[in-house]
Amino acid sequence: MVKLHIKKGDDSQFLCETTVGVQVDELLSNVVAVYNGRLKVHRICAELEELADHGITLPPNMQGLTDEQIEELKLKDEWAERCHPSGGHEFKKDEIGRRNGMAPNEKMAEVLRKTLKEAKDMISKKNVDADVCVTYAKVQEALQILRGAVMIVYPMGLPPHDPIKQEFENVEDLSGTQAALEVIELDSASLWWAGKEIARGKKLGDFIGKNEKTKIVCKLQKRGQGAPAREPVVGEKEQKEMMAYYYRKQEELKKLEQQDTSGDSYMDSDWADSQHLKRQFQGLSNIQFRPGKKF
Repeated sequence: MVKLHIKKGDDSQFLCETTVGVQVDELLSNVVAVYNGRLKVHRICAELEELADHGITLPPNMQGLTDEQIEELKLKDEWAERCHPSGGHEFKKDEIGRRNGMAPNEKMAEVLRKTLKEAKDMISKKNVDADVCVTYAKVQEALQILRGAVMIVYPMGLPPHDPIKQEFENVEDLSGTQAALEVIELDSASLWWAGKEIARGKKLGDFIGKNEKTKIVCKLQKRGQGAPAREPVVGEKEQKEMMAYYYRKQEELKKLEQQDTSGDSYMDSDWADSQHLKRQFQGLSNIQFRPGKKF
């Protein structure tokens, strides 16, 4: 199997396995699905943190308003009573006014936090270092356990305007957000290797050869952004070793520069002194003189 190390820019994303005979269109479709699926998992996990802390989201027309404004406008959250957490709730006011503050009790909140951590670990970038591939099936499994945790804590479900419910139903609206810039649509996706785009309509083997036991680094990005930066020829470990070596050489050169560079420094040695043997016989070789001492 060919192993692909997928990167976005300089950031590692995940590993995936394929064959040299796979069509590039099929490969790209799978890579984009895993990449966007991982983004969805992270978006849901971020919202679950808020759900555990402050409860469900308020209706759009009530978000960001103070209690006085809500009372003045006579607005009411009709979903608060329908979508209450299992086991009761604890009031934890949301300072930004996005959620209703009816948070699950600590036991149910812990269910959400434990599950979201498990889901994030399943699709984590750390799997690259562990040499573990992330498949689309694994992404779907992570989404499934998140969905199960929400059903345990909120058996009556979430309101239709809650972003978690929208994510699960694939009707989320990301327009105007940073998350929208991170998503890559299949039609606008491109995969690069060794400074060349892996063109659609061909097989992967047309670019990397016929060896199935190959591991390459591919970069995923949107079309029209030009060629991504190439991977450094020297790895991080080798780079550190080279820096340490040249630092030692630099220190050695500094020590040499401190010595006499006239070419006659050897004349200060005992073996180069023609009178050294004579003074040694006379007992005059180790005489020390200290200025200021009177005899």
